[in-house]
Amino acid sequence: MSDTKTGFSNAERDAMKQRAAELKAMKGVKGSAKKAKELDACLAAIDGLEGTDRSIAERLHVIVSEEAPHFDAKTWYGFPTYAKDGKNIVFFQPASKFGTRYGSVSFDEHAALDDGEIWPVAYAVVTMTADVETKLRGLVRRAAG
Repeated sequence: MSDTKTGFSNAERDAMKQRAAELKAMKGVKGSAKKAKELDACLAAIDGLEGTDRSIAERLHVIVSEEAPHFDAKTWYGFPTYAKDGKNIVFFQPASKFGTRYGSVSFDEHAALDDGEIWPVAYAVVTMTADVETKLRGLVRRAAG
């Protein structure tokens, strides 16, 4: 439901509050301590999910860890997110976050997926199958550059 004053839904406002909390939690934390704290936050975000959202997020974490081990795990608006050189590359938006019928794996503008004048950057994931995993592995590998 949207608030008539701001136009944002309760879920959107909650996501903005999560982002503010993420930034506050990292204030003054640097280097390996920051990376460790961000990894813990990412794992906690995944652990907080249920059902299909959780299984997809867990598997995506494994995929990114294996295909792009140089990516740093963190959260972004509460989403499990993976970044390279401080730039978001790939994240999982669970269906439960905004009450959608499917979660999505999305790639940010810094992902090396460019392909001509148009290319997909978000993928609806209904369930994690062997075929879905194979496709995601290829996309993550390509996004890593």
